[in-house]
Amino acid sequence: MKGTSSPENISTRLERIAMLAKKAPDMKLQTLAHHIDVDFLREAYRRTRKSGAAGVDGISPEEYEANLEDNLRSLLGRAKSGTYRAPPVRRVHIPKGNGETRPLGIPTLEDKVLQRAVAMILSAVYEQSFLDCSYGFRPGRSAHQLLQKLWETTTMVKGGWVIEVDIRKYFDTIPHGSMREILSSRVADGVLLRLIGKWLNAGVLEEDGAITRPGEGTPQGGVISPLLANIYLHTVLDEWFHREVIHRLDGQAWLFRYADDAVLVFAKEQDARRVFDTLPKRFERFGLKLHPEKTRLVKFQRPDQDDEGGRGGGRLVFDLLGFTHYWGTSRSGKWTIKRKTAKDRFRRTLTRIVNWCRGHRHDAVRVQQQVLTRKLEGHYGYFGINGNSRALNQLRREVIRAWCKWLSRRSQRARITWDRMNELLKRLPLPQPRIRRPLFSRSANP
Repeated sequence: MKGTSSPENISTRLERIAMLAKKAPDMKLQTLAHHIDVDFLREAYRRTRKSGAAGVDGISPEEYEANLEDNLRSLLGRAKSGTYRAPPVRRVHIPKGNGETRPLGIPTLEDKVLQRAVAMILSAVYEQSFLDCSYGFRPGRSAHQLLQKLWETTTMVKGGWVIEVDIRKYFDTIPHGSMREILSSRVADGVLLRLIGKWLNAGVLEEDGAITRPGEGTPQGGVISPLLANIYLHTVLDEWFHREVIHRLDGQAWLFRYADDAVLVFAKEQDARRVFDTLPKRFERFGLKLHPEKTRLVKFQRPDQDDEGGRGGGRLVFDLLGFTHYWGTSRSGKWTIKRKTAKDRFRRTLTRIVNWCRGHRHDAVRVQQQVLTRKLEGHYGYFGINGNSRALNQLRREVIRAWCKWLSRRSQRARITWDRMNELLKRLPLPQPRIRRPLFSRSANP
């Protein structure tokens, strides 16, 4: 790959942008696009995931990289001159496990590279404004960090009152007009705003060949979509909660958000109810709707601290980031907040693995074992926290049962008894659950 730039040089440029944004938090930044040159695009290309299906142009990463320097120079010229045309995103539908489907957008590789470059610029700007309550799609932050902080906070207030926030089809319903208005309040660079506008209006190529151009939602499958979604909720929820809500409450309150998944924790019931009544109006003002059944107020007080003396009043649970959060007792008999894999996430994972076993039952058995091992290890890597070993073991048992079932259906003579299956597992074992993240180990008692 040609060129004299290095990731360190590009990082230096981004640091300069970040410093400017930090020094002038209320200033509209007008000269940002000039940082994007061929070297910048080359680094954006390096950071872009190359795997996956091709977009509407049918160009593979190998074909694009064969003439990379000329392709990047052409892309830069079109982006800066305003002649770049954002191609429609090819959309396929993936089953979600609850009978519904999730649309998946597949942009072209060139579009992903340009979106990555713009996202690198905008991230440097907005990282100086994002609040500590936001964890999703941000450098150096993770879902497990949010879970740890949430555990510490709810432990400190002995549970408190929790609002689960569920935004109905958030990424598909962000109004473009409001999105542009929020962006232009901080970024006044015409090149960047024009490109973002083109991505918002690029349209979607459906599986039947029709092109739709929705007037709302972030770019389907776009590299820049998570950042745009974060910017929008930063204004709609994060800033509003910390600047206009907290100081009007009688007790303490906290917000924890990972992309569009959020919970609000309150020390006092009256504060929680006031905010719960206000939230729908706040979101409707920005063209968003809360799910009426999934957005709920939960009494999460420690059972020995609630008004019913632990007889069920404070034993309600809430879900966040694939975990169900509930009160339980530690080995020493003290109350503590525990986590286990949420039922819908468990069911979705198992369904996906069972369907894979069915579709690949004729593959070599060793190949199947290797793939199933990777799937289980990936699940353990996220859900392997203290207190969740029962769900992990249950998943492994169900996967073994499904594997045995579909191996037995490779042919009419392929039936496998459990004795034979146990022998197979001795030769080709599936990994045992391991607790990789020793979180939430302290007792909730002061």
